Amino acid sequence: MDYQPHCDALARHLEIAPFLEELAATGIEVDQETWQQILLEAAKLAEGVIAPVDRVMDEVGAKIVDGRVKTVPGHKEAWEQFAQGGWIGLPLPEELGGMALPLVLQNACEELFNRASPAFSMLGTPGRTAAEMLVASAPAEIAGEWVPRLVSGEWGATICISEPDAGSDVGRIRIRAVSDGAGGWRITGEKCWISFGDHDLTQRIGHCMLARSNEQPGVRGLSLFLVPDSIEDGTRNGAFVRRIEEKLGLHGSPTCVMGYEDAQGTLIGPEGRGLQTLFHMMLRMRLSCGPQGIGVAANAFDRALRYAGERRQGGAPTDKPVLIREHADVQRMLLGMAGRIEAARGVSLACGNILQLSERAEDPAEKARWASLAQFLLPIAKDMSARLAFDCASEAVQVFGGAGYTREWPVEQTLRDARVFAVFEGTSGIQAIDMVHRRLWREKGEGLGHFLAIARGEGDLGDTEAAAQLGASLDTLEAVAAQMAQMEGSGRDGDAGALAFLDLCGACVGGWIAGRLVRDAGEDPAGARLKAAARFYLAELPARTEALGRLATLGERRLEGFAAFVED
Repeated sequence: MDYQPHCDALARHLEIAPFLEELAATGIEVDQETWQQILLEAAKLAEGVIAPVDRVMDEVGAKIVDGRVKTVPGHKEAWEQFAQGGWIGLPLPEELGGMALPLVLQNACEELFNRASPAFSMLGTPGRTAAEMLVASAPAEIAGEWVPRLVSGEWGATICISEPDAGSDVGRIRIRAVSDGAGGWRITGEKCWISFGDHDLTQRIGHCMLARSNEQPGVRGLSLFLVPDSIEDGTRNGAFVRRIEEKLGLHGSPTCVMGYEDAQGTLIGPEGRGLQTLFHMMLRMRLSCGPQGIGVAANAFDRALRYAGERRQGGAPTDKPVLIREHADVQRMLLGMAGRIEAARGVSLACGNILQLSERAEDPAEKARWASLAQFLLPIAKDMSARLAFDCASEAVQVFGGAGYTREWPVEQTLRDARVFAVFEGTSGIQAIDMVHRRLWREKGEGLGHFLAIARGEGDLGDTEAAAQLGASLDTLEAVAAQMAQMEGSGRDGDAGALAFLDLCGACVGGWIAGRLVRDAGEDPAGARLKAAARFYLAELPARTEALGRLATLGERRLEGFAAFVED
């Protein structure tokens, strides 16, 4: 199995993931043998069913035919196998058609599916996360009707937030919802950037939509609605696909501009509290961005590693050319990719446990602590994995050389597919501003403090050099955070350094995982690979964190020259 090394790494991470004991204490069964069997089944499905349709999805793409989106040949059959295997509802309760498995295992399986095809995987995630949101917030009859069908893959779901003039700035949403006087609502307007907004893979699609339901300004005027694309008798519900965006990558995932004309909708959660209600779905979608980026990065790395073991170039002209993996620069690229992948993988799996603990903890103080830690780590996991995917794909092209730039090899598609990951679900800049304004300033660095206490409390790493490298980097983070905290209210200094600060936090969180891998990964071949990747990551960490710290605290003065580029 080509996916076997990937499965081995995931299985070892699951064995040593942070907070498993705390998770088990909440009543969740931690059964590593069962988890590994599920991973192997996920890998077989990914490699044998999903991956073969991915190239067709890229080359042919979804099309609009007679006003509806038509997916590529083989997509529907692959979707049906995926759905029938129960992969959509892994963390959902058994009584709703799920398997009641932990989020950490969901994350691990999603890595494998995204490795096979990130475009394919973008349909299952909103269906699952919508089901979880409906369980938490919808009227019982709505949840009872929709959740089992979403979990079975019979019906699908979208998340509808963006409009032409309202993307991350959700307070400017204009689509209107008007009460019909009989308990229902009618929605009219337009939404854009809707992944799988229309398609032929499920019988029905439910749009989880933010719409303006009152005259309050900003987000206070927004409510959340479930807007089906068809009503009970199968007729269209005033929901129409206007067009599919022509995109750089992810051609098999139709990104739709949707129009709604007097469409029937059901209020989910309290009126005027739409964004707060939708957060349940948004947090889980953000969590899924981690395995999305890591799975794609792992695919790029494995292809580059294999190619480096086949391609010969260089060495003494009188001798046989050497494999390019013997060159120091190629080893640097491959080890750098491996180190970042394993660090991000550990962070992603830890976030799954932390988010679940924030919901299951019974003690209010513990619940608040886990929630604070989740709010700190989720933007890091999302952004570091998103940029990791593109960076690893770019490095893979570099390892391949000119061949990597051609369509003969699949790494050019990986590069195209990955570029959007740092854009959707909150751009890198949005995540960075949130980290500084909300997590550092408004919350006084509470989540960061919890992380530092955990990372410093790991104890003996069994490697003096690794411990020193991690310790020095944590010291840098703590010092820079103190400097950044002083920037509150001092103009744009914090904003100018926000992305570097987010990167600094991510580097150190990755260092915490790398330290754990050095200590716990084991001595077998799988463990040796994880340790090698982790040691390379830690070797570069102090220099990287020092540079990021300096960039984070430079202030806004360096932006003054931008005025020269502005025309009146």
